[in-house]
Amino acid sequence: MSKQIGRIETIAGPVVKCSGLPSIRMYEVVRVGKQQLIGEVIEVAENEFTAQVYEETSGLAPSEPVTSTGDSLSVELGPGLLGSIYDGIQRPLPILRKISGDFISRGLNVDGLDKKKKWTFIPAVKVGTKVEAGDIIGEVPETGIITSRIMIPFGLAGEVVEIVPKGEYTVIETICKVKNIHGDIHDVVMMQKTPVRIGRTFKERVSMDTPLITGQRVIDTFMPQAKGGTGAIPGGFGTGKTVTLHQFAKWADAQVVVYVGCGERGNEMTEALEEWPHLKDPRSGRPLMERTVLIANTSNMPVAAREASIYVAATIAEYFRDQGYDVALMADSTSRWAEALREISGRLGQLPSEEGYPAYLGSRLAQFYERGGRVKTLSSGERLGSITICGAVSPPGGDFSEPVTQATLRIVKVFWALDKDLAARRFFPAINALTSYSLYHSTLEKWHKSNLGEDWPGIVKEALAILQKDQELREIVQLVGPDALPESERAILEAARMIKEDFLTQSAIHEIDTYSPIGKTYRMLRVIIGFSRKMTAAVKMGVHVRRILELSILDNVARMKITPWDSYESQMDAIEKKMEREFQSLFQEVSESGFLAEHGA
Repeated sequence: MSKQIGRIETIAGPVVKCSGLPSIRMYEVVRVGKQQLIGEVIEVAENEFTAQVYEETSGLAPSEPVTSTGDSLSVELGPGLLGSIYDGIQRPLPILRKISGDFISRGLNVDGLDKKKKWTFIPAVKVGTKVEAGDIIGEVPETGIITSRIMIPFGLAGEVVEIVPKGEYTVIETICKVKNIHGDIHDVVMMQKTPVRIGRTFKERVSMDTPLITGQRVIDTFMPQAKGGTGAIPGGFGTGKTVTLHQFAKWADAQVVVYVGCGERGNEMTEALEEWPHLKDPRSGRPLMERTVLIANTSNMPVAAREASIYVAATIAEYFRDQGYDVALMADSTSRWAEALREISGRLGQLPSEEGYPAYLGSRLAQFYERGGRVKTLSSGERLGSITICGAVSPPGGDFSEPVTQATLRIVKVFWALDKDLAARRFFPAINALTSYSLYHSTLEKWHKSNLGEDWPGIVKEALAILQKDQELREIVQLVGPDALPESERAILEAARMIKEDFLTQSAIHEIDTYSPIGKTYRMLRVIIGFSRKMTAAVKMGVHVRRILELSILDNVARMKITPWDSYESQMDAIEKKMEREFQSLFQEVSESGFLAEHGA
């Protein structure tokens, strides 16, 4: 079949109006101009259509040809994804650099997967096996951390009539033949090609009752994320959105990480590209990049590709979810993605809504976040997978009332609010525990009680109550000074200080404190709440807070955060025993001084 050719009529930045292709379809990929730039149809009229071009359109002229491809914007899925670095439409950046140097030439058509590289395929089925869509027919040890599971593609079911033996094969070589109920034989290869605009099929959603442990104490304690959940981290410039998302990507206990830099500064993506290959996964000890896919679409790249990049990332994440993996998808930032929507919408002449964003901003955001979730994957057996989506939002001037932030908050169930004042005081992560929230507390409570302790919900609520009371007292302290407060309220201020300085602050660059196992987080909070309770009891007995602050145990509490991961339990036991001894001595001292009798004990 010969390709149809139309012509360019008008050009407005990345938006090109064309004519001459009467059978063109929405979201079909076209090749635009003499340089064959990659574009996608976003509007179709009776005699013309509009395409958004994923590359720089300078130099294009009316009457240049437009060629239809007949395909939707799709990604190639299979062995070779992990450890890769792509642009917004799944072109490998290292390959692009080899072809055109540091500055990417236009019109380059590069495959997402290497078609020549051979992979070790290990069959998991035999001739005669009945298979359905999504069933695993073999495995490929792709990296030292993740094994790629080769699945029967969607729409195919039947009987295996041929399966290759264990050996080396490319992603486009036939590894299996399946005969369907009509007697037709279909070849199965390791690579699947999937459109990005529509989510991959699954059986059903299931309850999200397991937390995604991030290793960041403020998050895991006060606003936990569930595997398969959705979260947003809004904050003004310099509050630490990108650093926090980097921490997520490095330490979250997801098996696969897909990180998309959507319109962010090039130096931030450079930092990730330079640092991550040298980082080790805390569970396997292998390089972190072996379980990571990076999509770099920086702010100086064409805005149309920025709009497509999060759909590419979501489709790649769904592919690993369908294999039965827990996937963490980080989008930094959805505000830059929304700006791309606004620019393209304006060039299309669509009626603007609030602050110039298109009226469909909220629905597009919802479509993206709805691709998260914990599901039963498509297969004849029982297989669970999840995608946890965490998106950064960059409200201008830190104004959380702007449209992108508000539309996001109506969708997500976890909200990590970055505070500019905390960031200015070098408090990291600069997440305000009192203005942030998680709607997963109730569904995760059973897991926390079973894996940490029955007292976990209680000590978390107690810590939040202390922080809330501290905020109220701070206003009084600013007026009259701390000396005017009674001892009981000064004890609350001291307990809040311990929670904030000894527990919530966490160094992203310290080799130990950068990651806190959930067990260590629980023990640290239990120590601090235990100290707070004993301090309150001592104050009721008449002990001055300044006397309590002389206890040597405070030095041990301050150093808890740098306790090694493999020995925290014994050290926390020692701290709790020492705290018990010192307070017993203090109570004995009070008793001997006659304070107990004076207070009616």
